[in-house]
Formats: sequence, C-alpha cells, structure tokens
Amino acid sequence: MDKQVVKVGLMGLGTVGTGVVRIIRGHQEDLQKQTGLAIEIHKILVQNLHKTRSVSDLDGRITTDANDLLYDPEIDVIVEVIGGIFPAKDYILTALEQGKHVVTANKDLMVLHGGEILQKAQQKGCDVFYEASVAGGIPILRALVEGFSSDRITRMMGIVNGTTNYILTKMSQEGADYEEVLKEAQALGYAEADPTSDVEGLDAARKMAILATLGFRVPMNLDDVEVKGISQVSKEDIAYGKQMGYEMKLLGIARRDDDEIEVSVQPTMVPASHPLATVNGVFNAVYVHGEAVGETMFYGPGAGELPTATAVVSDLVTVVKNMKLGVNGRGMVAPYKEKKLKDDQKKVSKYFLRLIVADQRGVLAQITQLLADNDISLDQVLQQPYNGGQQSEIIMVTHHAAKSSMDTVLAALSDMPVIHELKSCYRVEGGEM
Repeated sequence: MDKQVVKVGLMGLGTVGTGVVRIIRGHQEDLQKQTGLAIEIHKILVQNLHKTRSVSDLDGRITTDANDLLYDPEIDVIVEVIGGIFPAKDYILTALEQGKHVVTANKDLMVLHGGEILQKAQQKGCDVFYEASVAGGIPILRALVEGFSSDRITRMMGIVNGTTNYILTKMSQEGADYEEVLKEAQALGYAEADPTSDVEGLDAARKMAILATLGFRVPMNLDDVEVKGISQVSKEDIAYGKQMGYEMKLLGIARRDDDEIEVSVQPTMVPASHPLATVNGVFNAVYVHGEAVGETMFYGPGAGELPTATAVVSDLVTVVKNMKLGVNGRGMVAPYKEKKLKDDQKKVSKYFLRLIVADQRGVLAQITQLLADNDISLDQVLQQPYNGGQQSEIIMVTHHAAKSSMDTVLAALSDMPVIHELKSCYRVEGGEM
C-alpha cells in the first residue's frame, strides 16, 4: 500500500459528527502513530451549508450532495452518523458497491438491514464496523467479537439506554413520580420531545438484538426481543423493591441454554449488591458471562458527543489498520448458528408481585396455594394496610419460576374475588450471576 493519507467522507455533522471531526483533528499524531497513515476528513455531507457550526475551517469540504462523497475516488472510508433507515441504507450500500469501507453508529439500520449490509461488504471485500451503535463509548461489540472469540458466552445483561436509567435513578434516589422525572429529563436534553423509543424499551431492544447476534452468533431480529418499557413503573414499586433489597433497572437480558435463546428488555428488580444496581444516571453497563472467563462487566457513558465519537473513530482506526495490512473484509463473521428461541416454559426467573387484596383472613393462604399449584414458591413476603385499612397490600418475591407458570398465576389472580388489583409484576434478575 503506497498511500500516506486515508481520506474519509463524513455523513452528518450533528453532535456525533462534530465529535468525530474534533477527535481526528486533535489526535492526529496519535492516530498516525497507531495506523502508520494520516487520516483526513475529506468531505462532509450536511443538510444546510449555511448553518453556524462549532467546528471551523470547513470551506470546500461540506456539501449537500451525497454523491460528492459516494463517487469520489479519493475517499476510502464513509463514516455515517446521520441516523435513520433511509437514505442511510442506500448511502451505505452504494458506498460498499464503490469499494469504500463503512463505519456507522446506526443501530436501527444494523438491526433491520445488517444482514444485507454485511453480505454486500463481504462480496466487495470491505469492512463494516458499528461499535458506536450500542452503549456509546463502551467497546462492547469489539469485545464480543474479538475478546470472547475463544469463549462461549452464555448470558448478557445490559443497561443500554441512558434516558431510562436516568429516570429510574431519579425516581429511586428522590422518590419522584415517573412523569415528573420524564419532564426534567426532556428539559435537560436526556429525553426527546417524543420519548417513546426510549421509555417503551424500543431503543434498548434494538441494542440487545445486536448484542445477542454478535454474542451468540445467531441472526436475531427485533421481533425476537420481548419488550416492556418503564412508563408504568411507579415510585411505590421502586420503594418496595428497595425495602426488599432491590433496585429497579430497565434491563436487557440475553440468555443461551442448550443452544436455545431468550432476549428481552423490561423493568427488572436487581439485587442492591449486584454491580448493575450501582450504575446510575445516564451511564450504561453490560454484564457478560462466558463459560471460560466467568463474569465481566463493561461500564461507561452511553451517549454524548465525544464518547460516541470515540467509538466511531476507534472503528475507523481498525479500518485503516486493516487497509495497511491488506485484510479488509476478512474480520467479519456473519451469524452462522441456527436460531432456536426458548418457549415460555424454559424462560425462568424470580418475580416481584404487588397486589391490592381484601383485608380478610385466608387471602394470603389462597395466593400461596395458587402459587404452589403452579410449582412456584415464595422467597419474601411483605403485607401491610392499604387505603386506610380497608384493604391490604401484599408484596412478594418468588423463587425461580417458569414464565408460563407465572402467566397462569397472573390470569388466575385476576379472577379471584379477593384480589382487587394486580399493581405490578416484574422480573427479578442478577442474584445467580
């Protein structure tokens, strides 16, 4: 390879794109020492040529025409940080068709069309890296692909959405209501004006599909992920959880047992002694269990200009090193194992239940008998007056039970006259890892 400069086409100059420019400019000497080549932002795709920007000296580099990047023979790598599915997908496929390598932070695109993109990359001998699509600056994807390449991952648990973690942290620490904290998160810029993707678990589900695909070498789709968000979580749920030794987190869970897989995102009670329980604010963490290495945890900022841009530039460095060695397109391993999803009888966990019941003798005995009839036993029970003593509130944590059994119990509870309301039911995880 005789070139001395690798030229980059940057698509997008928002928060992350600006961070990419800052890092490449500010770390040029370090990057050149690592790769043996200079890295230059050659052209930048923007929507508005006249917008005021926080980075300067862009004259002659910015354009509103994607073709200026895609068909420029001098550009070696396309960095896509515009987000969304279209036109990002078309841009990336065109870039690969032109023999250009791709770095993207686009989790939505990689979940929905990653298979097609990676197949095109293999055909063209190009690299596609997307570390920044999951958990911001935490190098979790590279760890799964390279660091665990000789191990067999069996479980992953992740706090992979900073917005929901911020909300649940504030609710836990201040005893605040969900709606109150959501408005605060929106005012601070942690939550979007339409927070649905974050608070209903969709953002986290996309990231867990990517993690499961790479960790288990199985082609997981978004539809394979069971999803429940935090919009129904109350401050009372969190307070009772704390009283019983747990913290509430929106947890992504991926498990493999005997080659059968389950992936879910849902509000989950985690023991206060577990490392994930202390991950607060907008921080992310992914807990990984391998058969050989045992337990590991990756922790850091899950979003933001520089953390996410750091992951993008890290992928860019890998592309450039591969170019120097002449091994582009050889490092990707497409999912090669058959996808076998667990049925509900094989999805096993502990459960937290909160019930409003008639204040009369024998109610707890009826509930306990119903649980026993479905092979579920109790770990903890708390009972106290409710509604001025006219009713009772029962909070329970079960031992491990199959999801199918718990679903049967929940349906039966709703038909029992002494059960006035099922306030909440959450999974309990983390004690066995």
